[in-house]
Amino acid sequence: MSSFRLAQVNIALAREPLDAPLLADFVAELGPVNARADAAEGFVWRLQTEDGDATAIRAFDDDRLIVNMSVWESLEALRGFVYGDPAHLAVMRRRRRWFERLETFMVLWWVPAAHRPTIAQATDRLALLRAVGPSPDAFTFRRHFPAPDAPFAEAVEDDRDLCPA
Repeated sequence: MSSFRLAQVNIALAREPLDAPLLADFVAELGPVNARADAAEGFVWRLQTEDGDATAIRAFDDDRLIVNMSVWESLEALRGFVYGDPAHLAVMRRRRRWFERLETFMVLWWVPAAHRPTIAQATDRLALLRAVGPSPDAFTFRRHFPAPDAPFAEAVEDDRDLCPA
């Protein structure tokens, strides 16, 4: 087993404040989807406040920008939840009604097994992905890299269209 875990952060720019009627369905789904993630195979940790989610965390200059950050045992475990959990997929299919389209909204990177990433680290990884594209230090589902202690460290191109429209 690897001595590294996969960190992920995704951000979303809400079309309106979280307490607006437009986002009521999204907010109602947060608890159930987070509970499913917490129980998913390979889940390790997620950023959250005492309320059980991270919507109150202001990581960026815009109050409408929300952050979701978690750590998983492997890329396969995270992919299994993101694209294989029916409740999560249902939320993803409706994301464009709640959120603006962002050019770079998600980044993956490897962390030592006991490490829990910070908002500052996540912000740096998003900036790195935006600046240089996928690399071993900041990558995506589509172009990902193995853990630093994996026998082969080549990038993997994944051309599957996993994300529903």
